Amino acid sequence: MATKLDKTIRREIEIDGEPFTIAISPAGFRLTKKRFRSGVALSWKSLWTRHAADAVSDPESHDE
Repeated sequence: MATKLDKTIRREIEIDGEPFTIAISPAGFRLTKKRFRSGVALSWKSLWTRHAADAVSDPESHDE
């Protein structure tokens, strides 16, 4: 059984040698360059909506 996500989890990752912070929360996730405030945010609902739209437009590339 998976653990319920009930608070934000922050982790540092490296992309092309630069540090980033990813924050995973019940609302979605945010990827931000370390020491910066703005970043890219995506809600779980919009991620799922995009995934479903991609699956409909190209059923051959759909991963299950």
